[in-house]
Amino acid sequence: MHVLTVPVTSFMQNTRFITCQSTGKSAVIDPGGDVDKLQSVIAQNKLDVEVILLTHGHLDHVGAADLLKAVLKVDIIGPHQDETFWFEAIPMQAQMFGFKPKQAFLPDRWLTAGDVVKVGKLELEVRFCPGHTPGHVVFYEKSSKTVIVGDVLFKGAIGRTDFPKGNTEQLKESIRKELFSLPDETVVMSGHGENTTIGYEKQNNPFMSGRFG
Repeated sequence: MHVLTVPVTSFMQNTRFITCQSTGKSAVIDPGGDVDKLQSVIAQNKLDVEVILLTHGHLDHVGAADLLKAVLKVDIIGPHQDETFWFEAIPMQAQMFGFKPKQAFLPDRWLTAGDVVKVGKLELEVRFCPGHTPGHVVFYEKSSKTVIVGDVLFKGAIGRTDFPKGNTEQLKESIRKELFSLPDETVVMSGHGENTTIGYEKQNNPFMSGRFG
């Protein structure tokens, strides 16, 4: 699996372009904004995007999804249906986060725990990780030992839970059950900041060890 990371908007949210190297098929994960920038990346790299995938409904992760869908003529898939609240609140989010006014939209298909999304020959296992938001999912690609986690887990930190419907204990349980059960060498690609590994976070994350929070 080839991964291209493009930070977007003032929130520096990591939009990921993942590509199956045997078929050339690609997916865009969490296109949070700057649609012109994302279209340039697609054109310059000659990416054959067949789907848009979303980890959760916060605007800095979904802000360009509907615009890209219209241009690329592909479906928006994910997250879990419990995220409906955040998609319906997109106009409020735009005002709250200082984005331009934006209308609400919904994905073409919701995901549930255990679903598998195929991108070319890649198989992305869907793991349900509520806590940061109620319908957050992550995408685990076993062959490359990579998990794309949105705002669940960061290097040395965990996702915020002070937004509506956030839950700290639920988030920690999601991390313990769905992420810390993965092999230690698994690369964690977070929605903001640098990559880390499952093993590093199990040993060093102060929020999960009880040192913080």
